[in-house]
Amino acid sequence: MENLRKTPLYARHLEMGGKMVNFSGWALPVQYRSIIEEHQAVREKAGLFDVSHMGEIRISGSGSLELLQKAVTNDVSRLLPGHVLYSPVCNPGGGVVDDILVYRLGEDEFLLVVNAANREKDFSWFKQLAVEFPGVCIEDISSQVAQLALQGPLSVQILARLTSADPGSLPYYRASLDVEVSGVKCMLSRTGYTGEDGFELYCAAEEACRLWDEIMIAGEKDGLIPCGLGARDTLRLEAALPLYGHELDEDITPLEAGLERFICWQKDFTGKEVLLQQKEKGVRRRLVGLEMVDRGIPRKGYTLTSNGQVIGEITSGTQSPTLGKALGLGYVSVESAAVDTVVEVEIRGRNYPARVVPVPFYRRKRTV
Repeated sequence: MENLRKTPLYARHLEMGGKMVNFSGWALPVQYRSIIEEHQAVREKAGLFDVSHMGEIRISGSGSLELLQKAVTNDVSRLLPGHVLYSPVCNPGGGVVDDILVYRLGEDEFLLVVNAANREKDFSWFKQLAVEFPGVCIEDISSQVAQLALQGPLSVQILARLTSADPGSLPYYRASLDVEVSGVKCMLSRTGYTGEDGFELYCAAEEACRLWDEIMIAGEKDGLIPCGLGARDTLRLEAALPLYGHELDEDITPLEAGLERFICWQKDFTGKEVLLQQKEKGVRRRLVGLEMVDRGIPRKGYTLTSNGQVIGEITSGTQSPTLGKALGLGYVSVESAAVDTVVEVEIRGRNYPARVVPVPFYRRKRTV
C-alpha cells in the first residue's frame, strides 16, 4: 500500500479493520466485516462509505456555462444553484470520456465530481475544451476535498441528529451548499450510488475524520456500519448503475449504454453529430440486464453467445444479496437485446443459460 494514494480516512479504515485493496491507484477498504452484511445494512438501515478518492474539478468565470454545455450531453442551463445533474462527457467520436455529476454553485461557478481513475484525464480534457473560453478558470481541487456517502433508509434520521438543517426536506438531486454537520462545514447532497435514499457530504480534507466519527456515533443505535467497495459494487449493480471501465468507456456511446435520457438534443455538444447518426441508423449493440436461469455467476469479460455465435460479453456480474439471484450487465447484439431472450454465458469452458430482464433489477420505494 506504500505507493498507493490514500484518502484522509486511511488510518481510520485500518483502525476499524478495513481490508485494504488497490482501487484505481488508491488504497481503499473492500470490506470491514462482510460484503453481504454491509450490503444488507444499506438496504435495511444505513451504511457509511469513504468516497474521497473521487475527483472534484471546479469551473468558474465568464463562459463556464457555455463550456459545460459543449462538454456534457445533458442540459446544464436548467440548473439553479444547489441543483445537481448526471451526465456523460463524450469525445468527438461519441464515446464516453467519463460520466460525472455537475453541481451548480452559482451563476458562473460549477463543481464537477468525476471518477477517480479519470481525474487527470478529465482535467486535461476540460482544459483542452476551455481554450475557446478564455474567461473560464478550471481547478482540480480533489486533494482539498473529502467526500463521505451516508446511504440507506435511516440516513435521514441519523443525519438529522447532527445538523440544524432539515435533511429530510432536501429533494433528490439537490444540494445544500453550506451547512454545518456536527460543526463541520459541508456541502450536503441528496445523491448516491447505491439505489437507496442517502446523502453525499463534501468537506475539507482535514475535517474528514471528525465528520466520519460523528456520523458513526450518531448512527450507532440505528445499526449504521462502515462499508467498503465490495458492497458499493453489489448495491450499484442491483440498481443497474453503470461503472466506468465496465459499462462505459471511450469506445461505448451513451445510446448503446441506454443513457439517451441524459442527452439534450436541442443543444450542441462534443460528439453530437456521431450520436445523431447512430440514433438515426440504430445501434448495433445494447447494454442489457441478465439473470442466470440455472447456476453460475456472470463476471466481467465472460463471453455471451447465442446459437453458437458470439454476441457480446458481460461487463459486471454478481450474486445479488437482496434478490438471491445471479445477475449481470452486458452488451449484446441488438437482435438479442429484447426482454426474455435467452442467451448463454460461457463460464470456465461451459455455457450456462441466462435471460434478458428489465433493469434496474432492484428499485426502492421512493419518498423523495
